[in-house]
Amino acid sequence: MENNPDGYLSVLNEEQKQAVVHEGSPLLILAGAGSGKTRVITTKIAYLIKEKGVNPYSILAVTFTKKAANEMKERAVLLEEDADKSFIKTFHSFGSWFLRKYTDRIGLSPSFTVYDDDESGLLIKEVEPSLSAKEAHVVAKQIALAKDYCLLPEDDLSFLASEFDIAEIYKKYNQRLRAIGNVDFGDLILLPYLTLKNDPVVAADIHSRFKVIMVDEYQDSNIAQYKLLQELSGIKDGNDSYVCVVGDDDQSIYHFRGAEVKNILSFPDQFPGTEIIRLQKNYRSTSQILQAADSVVSHNVSRLGKTLEATRGEGKKPILAYLMDHNMEAQFCAELVSKSVAQGGSYFDWAILYRTNAQSLVFEKEFIRGKIPYKIIGSLKFYEREEIKDTLAYLSFFVNTKDIISFKRIVNKPARKVGDKTQEKIIKAAEIFDPQTNEYEYRDLLEVIKGMKDELSKQAAEGLECFIKIFESCRDYLGSSKGEEEGIEGQKKDKLKSERKLSDFIKKIIIDSGLEELHKAGDAIEGTQRVLNLQELVNAGVVYDCSIDGLTAFLDTINLDRELELENEKDTKEYVTLITLHNTKGLEYNKVIITGLENGVFPREEKTGADLEEERRLFYVGITRAKDELYVTSVGQRLMYGMWKMMQPSIFLKEAEGCFDVIGKKSSASGFGSGGGYGGYGGGAYKKSSYGNPDSGSEEYSKWQKGVKVYHDDYGYGIITSAKDNGEEFVITVQFETGNSKRFLPKYQSRALTIIKD
Repeated sequence: MENNPDGYLSVLNEEQKQAVVHEGSPLLILAGAGSGKTRVITTKIAYLIKEKGVNPYSILAVTFTKKAANEMKERAVLLEEDADKSFIKTFHSFGSWFLRKYTDRIGLSPSFTVYDDDESGLLIKEVEPSLSAKEAHVVAKQIALAKDYCLLPEDDLSFLASEFDIAEIYKKYNQRLRAIGNVDFGDLILLPYLTLKNDPVVAADIHSRFKVIMVDEYQDSNIAQYKLLQELSGIKDGNDSYVCVVGDDDQSIYHFRGAEVKNILSFPDQFPGTEIIRLQKNYRSTSQILQAADSVVSHNVSRLGKTLEATRGEGKKPILAYLMDHNMEAQFCAELVSKSVAQGGSYFDWAILYRTNAQSLVFEKEFIRGKIPYKIIGSLKFYEREEIKDTLAYLSFFVNTKDIISFKRIVNKPARKVGDKTQEKIIKAAEIFDPQTNEYEYRDLLEVIKGMKDELSKQAAEGLECFIKIFESCRDYLGSSKGEEEGIEGQKKDKLKSERKLSDFIKKIIIDSGLEELHKAGDAIEGTQRVLNLQELVNAGVVYDCSIDGLTAFLDTINLDRELELENEKDTKEYVTLITLHNTKGLEYNKVIITGLENGVFPREEKTGADLEEERRLFYVGITRAKDELYVTSVGQRLMYGMWKMMQPSIFLKEAEGCFDVIGKKSSASGFGSGGGYGGYGGGAYKKSSYGNPDSGSEEYSKWQKGVKVYHDDYGYGIITSAKDNGEEFVITVQFETGNSKRFLPKYQSRALTIIKD
């Protein structure tokens, strides 16, 4: 620390500095929202190398997203160039590296690819044909969860409460997965754990390599990742590796993905001698916003405890708006944004947060009408698009020609008259069953096809011949191993191939396979942009060599990072962000509106105990995304499953009572919440000065009468069957041609509901 000419430690506060210079015992850095945890972990990496002489090669730092891992590495390298030699990866990319390094000891092919959830579901359907596609997908999820809990087929799987014979299907699925030579996402953690636990040679090699092990976002770890950390550290064997984890128990919100908050809560027990350092100074939000966050999360019992301290002053008091329904909620949000922008603000300032993706629709419609630019974050995954999965299947099959799942996806796409029966015949011919072990192996499917020409119909044989030619021509294009080409012509070919990039190969696959022509025709008919998406995939291959190693690395990157961000860097057009609360983690916005604060929406229905505590943490995460202004909304009625439902305000609002300035007034049934007016959304249900109830002589009453024909943007044509004042508002009931009957408040539906004169 004395040799600190750059002064890189001087920018840290006292708690951050303590965490950076700590050594010896295991360390848990309890990092609150906005407390600068990335700065701490990257500075610690640099400090260990620069000041303590730790070999960067011996530092392993893992986190959960590629974006976080890249940022961690970039920031560490800025402080210390040698940090580039440290092993900074996501958990799954580390697992992939581990499996490829020790394939001979694990019994895997070096050219394995990683199956995603859809591909796992398809393989389960193969091993258990009696299952429907939907059931196979459910089983795939259950097996994935079992692997997240480090459980094998022979273990007790009763916690899954599966309606299927899950142990037997899991066993057959694993056998078939190994026979094909591939792994799934769960294997990327489970297999390294099992190898380290059962193979002392590999364990000794890893323990001698990694002397510093750091884990970011530890509250998001699952049981398998926790057990892998124990094996990596060698703590049970008395290994002297230094272990440091960084996380926030108040931000553990991914239990549905297998994350276990108890991993961070029990860390001091599992790693004896642990020191806890709390980072509590918040550099993001103002104190009144943090007060609301603390008021809510302090009601949780399962937490280590900390109180955030704002460094940016008191700021504006958050606002709670009680609104009539979800349509008024959308209008309220639109008005806030529009007023802000009219006063010189930016659309980029604003983020609208909601519990479920389905809630975004009403905001989309309102923003379109109001010409407010918006962008939905996280609703569409690039690698789940049909055209991309098609291309990746071709690439995966090129690497592993035993891959029956990729084979079935591509052999008849585009159509080559190779039907399901022919495909099953080929796969059956490729199977080698060992009755002694009761296990399958598979032969090269291309070689199997070549030997079956006489057994196939003429049309199928011709189609399969074209299929084989695609891979043979592309194999020559990709090239052989270095040094295999001989003579002058061979040297020329080597030079030509060395100048190619993997993007050239991917483009050739797309063209030669017929996918480009197929999706180009689809674009012309459907107005889609599939060819542009294919081009984006080609672009992603530019940084890889045109070789089998380059292709394997490319597939690894894609398999481990399924969400490619298709951001156009040249497009600087402003927009409001629409985003689920789960997707906001790690993000921040100047002005945040958290919507849908009603029981049954947020928190979700029947959440109790640990599940309710996680919902509360989710609200905490949403609140702490706001830098300057925070708004929350709660409505009196919401359209749910096609029916209007009266709502009660979220219990979280009661817990944070006093932290908000209240707009509007909830019905007396709620027992709390009242306040003054704001922008036309006033006391009572709404202020009668703004929205007076109509009498029998009012224009509204005479306009929306029983028998009047109407048209609604969402429901089509209908006729008013009832029109009456319910004591609070004027309500009409419309019977639509579809047979559905809906109730409306006409004064708030003027844009969507139109009277038909003729």
